[in-house]
Amino acid sequence: MRFLVKVIVSALALWLTTFIVSGVRVVPYEDTQLATILTYLLVAAIFGIVNATVGTFVRIVGFPLYVLTLGLISFIVNGLLLLLVDWISGLLGFGLEVESFWWGVLGAIVLGLISWLIGIVVRPRD
Repeated sequence: MRFLVKVIVSALALWLTTFIVSGVRVVPYEDTQLATILTYLLVAAIFGIVNATVGTFVRIVGFPLYVLTLGLISFIVNGLLLLLVDWISGLLGFGLEVESFWWGVLGAIVLGLISWLIGIVVRPRD
């Protein structure tokens, strides 16, 4: 259940990110509203899986670099992870499209901020 909520939050954040960052967009597999929603959910699920697997591995291996740069390398890593999601969804023939590396970095920053803000609102209270 928690994974599903995170995917929905990520999909909503990705949708808002495509409005804010012009170099990041999502291309649905059909031109219908349901296909667009499903595409956003699929891209968010792919991003969650990539972030959980590849992202965790990169953060563990690159820990000294994170310390050396005071965490600023995380912007670059998140941009690269967004480009990886672009490549994976491109193999499927639809999904996320990022124009360049720097659009990916900016998109990752905006996506992270929006996900964080939505997560504050959706987080269950103890």
